[in-house]
Amino acid sequence: MELFKQKQQFMQRKLKDLAVDDALYHAHHKRPMSRRDFIAQGMMAGSSVALGGGLFGALSQRSYALEAHLEAKKTACGIIDPSTFVGKIPFIAFDLAGGANIAGSNVLVGQQGGQLDFLSTAGYNKLGLPGDMIPPIANATTGTNDFINTELGLAFHSDSAFLRGIQSKTSVATRANTNGVVFPARSENDTGNNPHNPMYGIYATGARGSLLDLIGSVSSESGGNSLSPSSLLNPAARPTKIDRPTDVTGLVDLGKLIGTLSESEVVNVMEAIERISDTKMARMPTKTADDAAIKALVECGYIKSADLAERFGNPADLNPELDLDIVSIFGNSTDREHRKTASIMKLVVNGLAGAGTVTMGGFDYHTGDRSTGEQRDFRAGECMGACLEYAALLGRPLMLYVFSDGAVSSNGMVDDSVNGRGKGQWTGDNQATAATFSLVYNPNGRPVMRSQQVGFMSADASVVTSATPAANNVNLLVETVLLNYLSLHDQTGDFPTLFPNHSLGNAALMDSLIAFENLA
Repeated sequence: MELFKQKQQFMQRKLKDLAVDDALYHAHHKRPMSRRDFIAQGMMAGSSVALGGGLFGALSQRSYALEAHLEAKKTACGIIDPSTFVGKIPFIAFDLAGGANIAGSNVLVGQQGGQLDFLSTAGYNKLGLPGDMIPPIANATTGTNDFINTELGLAFHSDSAFLRGIQSKTSVATRANTNGVVFPARSENDTGNNPHNPMYGIYATGARGSLLDLIGSVSSESGGNSLSPSSLLNPAARPTKIDRPTDVTGLVDLGKLIGTLSESEVVNVMEAIERISDTKMARMPTKTADDAAIKALVECGYIKSADLAERFGNPADLNPELDLDIVSIFGNSTDREHRKTASIMKLVVNGLAGAGTVTMGGFDYHTGDRSTGEQRDFRAGECMGACLEYAALLGRPLMLYVFSDGAVSSNGMVDDSVNGRGKGQWTGDNQATAATFSLVYNPNGRPVMRSQQVGFMSADASVVTSATPAANNVNLLVETVLLNYLSLHDQTGDFPTLFPNHSLGNAALMDSLIAFENLA
């Protein structure tokens, strides 16, 4: 009886409408103890900074040339010349910490027939959609699909908060050149045991940046909130932490030389130091392989410093706040997540980093309302849309991958508040409703798809774990994403060589997991 009274009081109480950056407190959850716990509940974030206008554009076009004898040594020192570098498609992962809703209320997920093989009314109810907001079969009279939006190729619920956020930051033309796939797949709720992050696998495919290889907004082994599969870890490629504009501009620090000397004079100083060092090193005996390696490291250190001074002597060249394309997208926003996304996309889309992870916290939003999750999903959508639009403005392709540790479900009660939008309240964790998805932008036209759903759900909105190898194993979900990334480059034949210990099965099974055709 006492338990019943407590439940009644909970159901009757007036819920506080949480702000988008408020921390989440759950009576039935343990106290936050780890970095992951704090991120999931929105208690850990970066500081805020304005994204204001500026007079400088993106990377300035300066002559990219050191002295001839140093230019000849750049390749041996692993220095990439951006004027000739043709790398892999830029890749940005969004790690929504805490167990966000992806399936149904955001990206449509269907049964075995695909996205539009609709679930039952009870299934959509579990995914937070009341009976008057579920996607029906096409209307034979009007030819329309109510509550279905395919502007991005991938089908979203027409009132998806992700979709509304993406739409707010992208042009019609950008959306027309985008397509995607959804992966219904279980992952554990509120745990560090979800190796969701594909960064090291993307690196293994050959993704490199002309300044950095991998970056992430969290100082962790993966660069994000979720772990990376242990089989893919590569200590030499550990992501560099980037979560604000000063992290970007701080990548190249020439101390007091800048401001005292001109950029060309700084380069001359660096080159002179290298020549002096080279002369001294030549006098030292080389008796062992270690001696030769040390000499090479010293020599390359000076060459890299001169190269950085040549390319990025002016900090404004790297500053997201002074990039007019980024300012056109985010305006004068002081939002910390906008600032973080701007910093990551500046480096990745420009080819300065091969791949990056944007971690956004506070997605453990089963707070007994709908408004909290809607606001956070909308902002996540804004950040996804900003990346797509920035790629479009620069005329470059981009792959986004969105995942979360676990998921949520609704008990069917409706939140009729303004921000609740008449949808079902999120009332608990539910790993059975989990999914991830990917969007790809192609400046040359909408990407061609083999399928837009890999795996499926049962009618009651539970992941069918036997549908694909990835459906019940997060490690294999990452492998499936990597397979699709290679497919964009027409390199799926390289997958068994690059990942010899993979568990995706034979060639026929792997072929069934590919959603994207080669990106022409």
